[in-house]
Amino acid sequence: MDGYALAAEPERLDPERVVRSVVGIRAVVPPDSQSARTLGTEREGSGVVIDGSGLILTIGYTVMEASQIEVTAADGRRYPANMVAYDPVSGFGLLRAEMGFAAPWLRLADAAAVKEGDTLLALSGGDNRAAVAVKLVSKREFAGYWEYLLDEALFTFPPIRAFNGAALVNREGRLVGVGSLLVMEAVEGRGLPGNLFVPISALEPILADLLAYGQRQEPARPWLGVTLREELGRLMVEKVSPRGPAESAGLRPGDWIVGVGGQRFSGLADFYRKLWGLGPAGVVVPLEVMRGTTLTPVPVPVPSADRVRFLRLNPTL
Repeated sequence: MDGYALAAEPERLDPERVVRSVVGIRAVVPPDSQSARTLGTEREGSGVVIDGSGLILTIGYTVMEASQIEVTAADGRRYPANMVAYDPVSGFGLLRAEMGFAAPWLRLADAAAVKEGDTLLALSGGDNRAAVAVKLVSKREFAGYWEYLLDEALFTFPPIRAFNGAALVNREGRLVGVGSLLVMEAVEGRGLPGNLFVPISALEPILADLLAYGQRQEPARPWLGVTLREELGRLMVEKVSPRGPAESAGLRPGDWIVGVGGQRFSGLADFYRKLWGLGPAGVVVPLEVMRGTTLTPVPVPVPSADRVRFLRLNPTL
């Protein structure tokens, strides 16, 4: 694991090495996959090489359920790639390029050492290759409507267009985070658009597991298969995944979730923590739901699932 070691002392930025370490990614996803309806069947993004064997880190939704993956190096050459791992908890995906692919690789930074106000470099690859100086404007918790939670995410300004899988690099040329989203509030409470990057600190504890097993070696979290919208501390079901646990249990769009496991919650993040605290994937999740004009919550038990097993994943995993 020496190749992934953190820096002991500052290094000088090597611009050419940093630029050449970022690749473009194109993924083709079968039309009958679970994510095709929301994310499409042809996806493009970026990735960054993180070791000498051609291991590429990206944001997982770009390659999730892909049947074909192609990587474009900085010199424009294209290489087939295989999925190594997908981790729904962090959102990361790992690929390995084939057919003689070679590129410089970036060491991992200490993401905890990055401070609000720091100037960083955001790089994207492929047809949207670019390098943009950005400022870290916020480090804070992020709860996504798709059953996703980061204890600390990195928010940058100005926004870059090709954000998914983009590399966020510090002044020493080390990788700080990987691009995930365009957000409308890079600074909480202000209408300042920017990007959300997943910090590299979310990868370090699980990297060995991902390389050895294709997934983290701990019990999977219970997954419901819902898209949620938070309003005044309550959660409205906007969508349910077809054939997913929530749909099978009778949960439907327009329902309001007001309790989980016999407990009330204060917002999306608190709901997730209480949900995941009930046990591993497979546990029956007792939800309290308000439906239509009824004022009394009704119980809806949802037999949860392992999200990774539910998805149609590349057989190389």
